[in-house]
Amino acid sequence: MKIGIPQEVKNNENRVALTPSGVLSLVQKGHEVYVETGAGIGSGITDDMYKESGARIVSTASEAWKQELIVKVKEPQKEEFALMQEGQLLFTYLHLAAEKEVTEALLEKKITGIAYETIQTKNDELPLLTPMSEIAGRMSVQIGVHFLEKINGGKGVLVGGVPGVNKANVMIIGGGIVGTNAAKIAIGMGANVTLLDINIQRLRELEVMFDGKIKTLASNEYNISQQVRDADLLIGAVLIPGAKAPRLVTDEMVQSMEKGSVIIDVAVDQGGSIETIDHITTHEHPIYEKHGVLHYAVANIPGAVPKTATYALTNMTLPYIERLATYGLEAYAQQNVAFSKGINTYNGHIIHEAVAKEFDKRFIDVEGLFA
Repeated sequence: MKIGIPQEVKNNENRVALTPSGVLSLVQKGHEVYVETGAGIGSGITDDMYKESGARIVSTASEAWKQELIVKVKEPQKEEFALMQEGQLLFTYLHLAAEKEVTEALLEKKITGIAYETIQTKNDELPLLTPMSEIAGRMSVQIGVHFLEKINGGKGVLVGGVPGVNKANVMIIGGGIVGTNAAKIAIGMGANVTLLDINIQRLRELEVMFDGKIKTLASNEYNISQQVRDADLLIGAVLIPGAKAPRLVTDEMVQSMEKGSVIIDVAVDQGGSIETIDHITTHEHPIYEKHGVLHYAVANIPGAVPKTATYALTNMTLPYIERLATYGLEAYAQQNVAFSKGINTYNGHIIHEAVAKEFDKRFIDVEGLFA
């Protein structure tokens, strides 16, 4: 199969879809890989490194986009819509429930859109989302600490405090991969950490995991409102695979926070769970202030650490890319249920139920897709 790797064009997105080792593995299996010149520079990967691995370097995005299978990191941007070829395969993070324009573009071009974030194993794990969730969770605390500093607009609180002075209160909503990794870093920095989740069994696991160094609460409106009021740093880490994140923190709750507090919504690429986060920001202009509270709403947090993120991503995506390229969409989807759940659009139709529900459209069940 001919595989195209275009350069990412999203604001400050420095990741690239495949490392040279990933390219080499595909080439050795008989596939052709076309990499747009400069695609890997942000991740410290040169064109020569790709050439040595057997890639063919193309000088324009349009050449990369002409291939049968396009592998990316982030959803197509508006300027890429015209480059998409009717009927081709697109394998990337899509987050379609929060991206109406992207969804419509994929349907119009009859693109088979396969989303990393909805590939789901029988034990409900999201293997291709996990490494970026780990990074985003850890970075959320790192970022929050930065903006809590007075010189960066925050209230001027040292997260771990010092003897005789209060530590910062870090509140995390969601006990999945993002929330767990955020808690790990926040605890390590000495903060008072409270984590809320609707799954009580998960809270039990976290209590054991962190040896009682974390406070856990059932996630409900009352508990959320009480904890938001006292939070110095609030991290939204809620995920419903393929669907928009539920709005859990209201405008009124945010107004109760002390001026200079910080909110980071890692789920903003799925619509976000904080009502006062009404638009996505970029690494170039990451924050805005509302009710005196700093809001961080960057949708591609791992793009800030591409030398880590690109390699972590390829570790997980490569086996799926290899099998998709080798067996083709239909055969691979029939033999691998987890992969089949990644198919969001196909031949002008929505295949993922949560996406169809968001846009009030009919969907085709993936089980009957190739019947």
